Amino acid sequence: MAAGFPATAGTVVSALRRTVAAYPDRIAFRAFGGGLCLTWGELGRRVDLLAGGLASLGLRRGDTVAIMASNRPEFHLVDLACLTAGGVPFSIYQTASPEQISYVMDDAGARIAVVEARHLERFLLACRGGRSLDHLIVLDADGPAGTLPLADVENNAGSFDSQAAAAMVAPGDLLTLVYTSGTTGPPKGVELTHRKVLLALDWIGELIPDDAHVISWLPTAHLADRAAHHYLPVVRGFSVTCCPDSRQLPVCLREVRPQWLLGVPRIWEKLKAGLEAMIAAAPEPQRALIHDALHAATGRVRAEQHGQQVPAGLTQRLDRADQEIFAGLRERAGLDRIVNAHVTSAPTPLDVLEFFHAIGVPLYEFYAMTETCAWATLNRRGHIKFGTVGLPAPHTEIKLADDGEILVRSDAAMAGYRNQPGKTAEALDPDRWLHTGDVGMLDEDGYLTIIDRKKELIISSWGKNMSPASIEATLTSASPLITHACVIGDRRPYNTALITLDPESTSQWADQHGVSGKTLAELTRDPSLLAAIQHSVNAANAKLSRAEQIKRYTIVPGGWAPGTDELTPTLKLKRRAITVKYGTQIEAMYPPDDRSLLRAEPVRP
Repeated sequence: MAAGFPATAGTVVSALRRTVAAYPDRIAFRAFGGGLCLTWGELGRRVDLLAGGLASLGLRRGDTVAIMASNRPEFHLVDLACLTAGGVPFSIYQTASPEQISYVMDDAGARIAVVEARHLERFLLACRGGRSLDHLIVLDADGPAGTLPLADVENNAGSFDSQAAAAMVAPGDLLTLVYTSGTTGPPKGVELTHRKVLLALDWIGELIPDDAHVISWLPTAHLADRAAHHYLPVVRGFSVTCCPDSRQLPVCLREVRPQWLLGVPRIWEKLKAGLEAMIAAAPEPQRALIHDALHAATGRVRAEQHGQQVPAGLTQRLDRADQEIFAGLRERAGLDRIVNAHVTSAPTPLDVLEFFHAIGVPLYEFYAMTETCAWATLNRRGHIKFGTVGLPAPHTEIKLADDGEILVRSDAAMAGYRNQPGKTAEALDPDRWLHTGDVGMLDEDGYLTIIDRKKELIISSWGKNMSPASIEATLTSASPLITHACVIGDRRPYNTALITLDPESTSQWADQHGVSGKTLAELTRDPSLLAAIQHSVNAANAKLSRAEQIKRYTIVPGGWAPGTDELTPTLKLKRRAITVKYGTQIEAMYPPDDRSLLRAEPVRP
């Protein structure tokens, strides 16, 4: 911990002040590609000034403040200034519609908002219709009449005593509200206190070096980014590079070379695809040497997973391969300084885990929810089983209900849902067991495997229970061309899928196969691309049971983006919305005069 900070006995505000004193000259937050760069000392001084400016606007202890911004140093400055003044900052997803913005603003009761200029138009639309807002602060520009530039607020600190204000913040005070992404209804505001978040960070921080560099690239409105790239750096004094566009992450990795990387499965799949393309472009005989080393290293990973002894000769051979081959791959991908890497939010394909462990990148799956204050279970060095999300975190108990629902009890679990005592009572029973809504299995060693969301399990018309998330992960891992898949099959005779294509991978494929220059929509009708997708679906089906296999599929033109009708901002499928929007395409995959299908086949648009 920074300067010996005991996480369970303080607040994020007191942690900030200790870190500022301990590492005044260390970079705290910097913008990727140039722009604002703040050391911890500079950040501390600006936080105190901005806290005074917010207090002069009327911010008082316990007041909520909305922030709508991308991954940039100013986000961290504003959030920490709000906390120092005694406020409760919370973030709004950048993709939120005016209606969604209005809903969370009303639910949180925020009367002050800090908004990035490019989101201002939508935010102002949300404020129409009588919504009362005392102050709208523009983060990075001069806004229209009635708004305040952030610089003006920071320059109006007056005689505010930031040290006294920080001392008033208590461990049991609300630290933030994190709004769920709303897959099953309106977002719920998860209330998290300083004590709970710091307790969750206390043990995960042990896995990361004190002087780590990390990249903030996940949505700032998601607890994963707040915990990993905001609160933990404040506690430990990390240096954070803010990457505002996830598409820039591979380039950012090569510049920053972080010690820790947290991501969703799709990012790791794309990094794997990038490395494989790099290997494919290597000249012979180098390419053959790399493939041979990868094959041997993957064999060692599998042997270790099965508890088998690895021959000493193979170990020595792979140690040489690590120095001569894999070290270069890691360096070219910006992964050469990784101490720990983590993946969560959806099933991670086995071949992705095996690949990164084979090349020396320790990638571990874990299980987390906003309601559990991020961490619930985790695989870690020396304690890892592929296909599971690991063992319970410290201070955490896991058990299964009679129907397989995962129950979690932890001192770090949420305080409750804001303004929703009924929903809180449904989620947290009298014994403080959190009912997660996820279905899982526990093995004889206590490792947890996630099957699927309780409400999302597919039960076919033949009575077969299946996990759509597992089938979807098998589809997307079968080809870098497939970016999303939504499996349909509940109360149906067989499974079908809606598939979207990855624009970048599809463009690269087109260049390699002599059909470049076509739009993505044109490529979805190209016979050679359709054949490639068919091959990938067949490969996925070969890994699935007969009942799980995809019998028909439809390629959806245009793709799905975060925060749209199809995806939440955290890339979760909005299954209900998808089945309504694509009802015609779905029904076309189940014709009334259906016959028994023996293989997968596409349905032409």
